[in-house]
Amino acid sequence: MKQIEAVFRRLTLGVYVIGVAADGRSDGFTAAWVMQASFDPLLLALSINRAHASYPLLHAGGGFVVNLLKHEQLDLARRFGTQSGRDRDKLAGVRWRPGRGGAPILEEALGYFDCRLESSMPAGDHEVVLGRVLEARLLDPDAVPLTYSETGDLDGSSALYPA
Repeated sequence: MKQIEAVFRRLTLGVYVIGVAADGRSDGFTAAWVMQASFDPLLLALSINRAHASYPLLHAGGGFVVNLLKHEQLDLARRFGTQSGRDRDKLAGVRWRPGRGGAPILEEALGYFDCRLESSMPAGDHEVVLGRVLEARLLDPDAVPLTYSETGDLDGSSALYPA
């Protein structure tokens, strides 16, 4: 394994499904680049690929939901991380309800943060967005979170790291 990739894969990152909604459409994408950015106000930062189908929905809807995945939900991470929302409804067959701004809250998640979009900035091939936390709920207090290192090459990133 290449050294840069090997070190990046050991960063302690969770795995999340980010729910977005606008204009009667709902979608979601798998993300690992999520972190708390501030206590006052309470802000979360996440990174999104501008080419993803969810990107315009996040901005048009003005918010997002960060759904924390459980250790046993790798298939759910794969579903939202390897299929495009342009091609199919990734939420079909998944139990969810709309958050404050309509973004999907996955009912089987470990927990969630419902956020209002505060700001964004370009970050290489992605964009970093800040969301103000409006609500958070722990749905399964006994669950163990899924971590990025447990997903293997689910995101195909091994081809993107420099040699």
